Amino acid sequence: MAGVFRQLFRTKNLDAILHEGEVPEHQLKRVLGWFDVVMLGIGAIIGAGIFATIGTAAAGDIARPGAGPALILSFVVTAIACGFAALCYAEFAAMVPISGSAYTYSYATLGELVAWIIGWDLIIEYAVGNVAVAISWANYFKTFVAGFGIFIPDWLSTDYRTAAKIPGLFETAPHVLGIPIIFNLPAVSIVALITIVLVLGIRGSARTNTAMVITKLVVLGFFIVIGLKYVKPENWTPFAPNGWAGIQAGAAIVFFAYIGFDAVSTVAEEVRNPKRDLPIGIIGSLVVCTVIYIVVAAVFTGIIPYSALVKTLATSQAEPLTLALQYANIERWGDLFVGIVAFGSVVAHTAVLLVFQLGQPRIFFSMARDGLLPKSFARVHPKYRTPYVTTILTGLAVGITSMFTSIDEMVDLTNIGTLFAFVLVCVGILVLRKRDPNRPRAFRTPLVPLVPILGILSCLYLMLGLPWVTWVRFAGWLLVGLVVYVVFGYKKSRLRRAG
Repeated sequence: MAGVFRQLFRTKNLDAILHEGEVPEHQLKRVLGWFDVVMLGIGAIIGAGIFATIGTAAAGDIARPGAGPALILSFVVTAIACGFAALCYAEFAAMVPISGSAYTYSYATLGELVAWIIGWDLIIEYAVGNVAVAISWANYFKTFVAGFGIFIPDWLSTDYRTAAKIPGLFETAPHVLGIPIIFNLPAVSIVALITIVLVLGIRGSARTNTAMVITKLVVLGFFIVIGLKYVKPENWTPFAPNGWAGIQAGAAIVFFAYIGFDAVSTVAEEVRNPKRDLPIGIIGSLVVCTVIYIVVAAVFTGIIPYSALVKTLATSQAEPLTLALQYANIERWGDLFVGIVAFGSVVAHTAVLLVFQLGQPRIFFSMARDGLLPKSFARVHPKYRTPYVTTILTGLAVGITSMFTSIDEMVDLTNIGTLFAFVLVCVGILVLRKRDPNRPRAFRTPLVPLVPILGILSCLYLMLGLPWVTWVRFAGWLLVGLVVYVVFGYKKSRLRRAG
């Protein structure tokens, strides 16, 4: 029993981890610079969150109060929590520039079992999170093309659960053997397209992402410039209509807008100078996005007062920037302005899909290289030098799931999985500073142990604000992961066999 316990918590030597990244058959192509890394971070962060969640965060719903104009503070609170985690991620990423993100860091500090748990947990952040983004993308795309007279029927753009709320849809949809055919074609189509782009190569993927990041930043800048003309300072009063409870609830909702900066660490093996560029990418993208979020939130709440926002439908709140421009009642070019912002939302969602689909296969890639997943998961394409097997498998899983599920089933799971990963990364910094204090660090997390401890506490605080059913689903997911580990990972572990 003691031997089994030691195996479960045996850590992987950092030098061995770094050496594995240089093995030719498992080596990825290093082509990314610091600008690419920052763009990947911004591409992952700015997406469904800023374009979809700020309306609900400001207005609130039946279960939680709204932040109102204090949404600005909600973004600050969440940015602080993410900032602590980002500083810890930056130290690990510079010291261990290997694909795998929190999985690899946990393997080096907390042991194989914890590494497996976090690797399994990261599926929730990347794959499950991307299901939610794909569904949201499909909704915006449907609205966008409708402006050109192209109408996608409901039975081709929704799931069964949502279809049940649309009167007559089950009856009017095509039937096969008496079963209504209902699925989300736009969602699976965009996932398929992104998967093809990623298989073809990381450099092309980075260029595609950079183009989309620039586009959506231009669109957000466009919203700010146009919206400033219609901001009324009196709409910021009362600033916090529901006090701290509203600010806290808003922070829990907009956390989804910050998910993604950690995805930068998954491309560590494809960065030319990871010790310099990864910290720049992680921290730089978080700072840039926080500034943008605060300005957008100020303009949004300055255009539409809280008293009017709470009276709007939830479906309208899910498209907050277009809602604000419509409320401003712009007489000239108003419809064009709304269309431009809708286009920016489609691009933003696409960029998030690209980066998250980029990250998940590289987690699988690292786990397979350690023997915890089948060897085929570690195959690299001979021409494009990308982990094509796991990229295709991730695309299939995300695409098929997005065809038949609703977005509200995915968002809370994504949040709790991501926060759990953040907690373990902060714990890992504390452990490694104690276990290996003299190892060279290109970037050092400041004020250790204060910063990691604050990161742990702030992430746990946000986790406690999630519904209890999310905790139950999360526990169930981890339990399934443990079964997979016992049946396959424990027996095939390269670390165990070497020992």
